[in-house]
Amino acid sequence: MEIVKVPFGKFNGQPVTKFVLVNDHGVQAGILDFAGLLQSFKVPTKDGGLADMVLTSENLDEFTGNGFCTNRLIGRVAGRIADGKFQIDGQEYQVEQNEGKNTLHGGKNGFYNHIWHVDGTKLTDDTVSVTLSLTLTEEMDTFPGKMHVVATYTLDNDDNLSLQFSATSDANTLFNPTNHTYWNLSKAATPTIDDLTLYVNSSHHLAVDDGKIPTGEKVANAGTPFDFSKPTKLAEALQPMAATKENGFDDIWEVEPSLEKPVAVLADPESGRKMSLYSDRNGLVMYTMNSNDPTVYNHGEVQPHSGIAMEAQTLSDTPHHPEFGNVDLHPGEEKTYTIKWHVEY
Repeated sequence: MEIVKVPFGKFNGQPVTKFVLVNDHGVQAGILDFAGLLQSFKVPTKDGGLADMVLTSENLDEFTGNGFCTNRLIGRVAGRIADGKFQIDGQEYQVEQNEGKNTLHGGKNGFYNHIWHVDGTKLTDDTVSVTLSLTLTEEMDTFPGKMHVVATYTLDNDDNLSLQFSATSDANTLFNPTNHTYWNLSKAATPTIDDLTLYVNSSHHLAVDDGKIPTGEKVANAGTPFDFSKPTKLAEALQPMAATKENGFDDIWEVEPSLEKPVAVLADPESGRKMSLYSDRNGLVMYTMNSNDPTVYNHGEVQPHSGIAMEAQTLSDTPHHPEFGNVDLHPGEEKTYTIKWHVEY
């Protein structure tokens, strides 16, 4: 087990550091203190090299210069909040509306727009980890309460990378974080996700309005392009979505929470690489990078469907749909969530 610190440019004039976690098999995870960003997740290849399973760049500006929240931590609340309004214990709150009339990913100054404090690193015989923390106030992101959040990435010798979030607050607030990494396991020289297969442990997805706000209706996946109950080639699922305005998926699946059984599995039959995703929450937002606009994604050649974001979280807009779950965080309470990725190669 090993951990290496590497300078990684500057953000708003402040230095950024990459922490490279390495296990005994040569699997490597590169974590930035900027946005808790998963900059790389490399696995050994059969020819003795390394392959990155995530979309990446060695230039920090290419992460900060696009609008896709590429590979960053997201919060206080992942996804959208209708009208930027919610109630906790009968009191109504209004937060920043940064996507039309709605709030997206915690507003423009959420988790993803800060250099996090490095609380420390840890090495054991079988694990290596880095712990980051961030404190946000209402003046910083418009959400109520002074929230302290801790995020720990741990790589182990079973080729698991886990991410544990925990948070406390001095006032009622919301906490529904995620990781916004874009995955592509393909071996192709100019890869898209078309030849990858996807399995999702889900029988329903959420109906949404034109602003991607859930209506409350859960729609059966069977017989639709949203059905990944068996490993399905993404090109086949994406073909009927080409006629939609999104040109792909930007949608919310209800999944069976589990840290023992994967909620989703992404695989590349050609290379044999596979990523299994585990989550203790009931939502999975998947976005298939449907744009080819270089102003929002500029890591080399740009084309639609060059990656897929798989954002594990509680189902979106829960303040307006209590049946989706509860992401309220009260003073004196600590909430903890875990996401885990297992890789095969």
